[in-house]
Amino acid sequence: MIVRLMGEGQREIADGDLAKLNELDSAVEHAIESGDEGAFRRALHALLDQARVVGTPLAADSLEPSELILPPADASMDEVRSMLGDEGLIPD
Repeated sequence: MIVRLMGEGQREIADGDLAKLNELDSAVEHAIESGDEGAFRRALHALLDQARVVGTPLAADSLEPSELILPPADASMDEVRSMLGDEGLIPD
């Protein structure tokens, strides 16, 4: 799966790594629902860090379409809330 980290580029993430990303995505959603800014920051950074660790960077000139888009690390709760779908940032 090709994932775009806004402001950082694209990474290819194996299907086997999506379960952990979904767990972290759920933590982001829960923090937004509870309005906990600190928990939101920690969860968002953990999600992005995990995507960086498990994802293989694509070349900057790659023309692959992104299947998922993750917000930048400095995104606000409102910005991320507007990106959430019915299944969060990362669909199951």
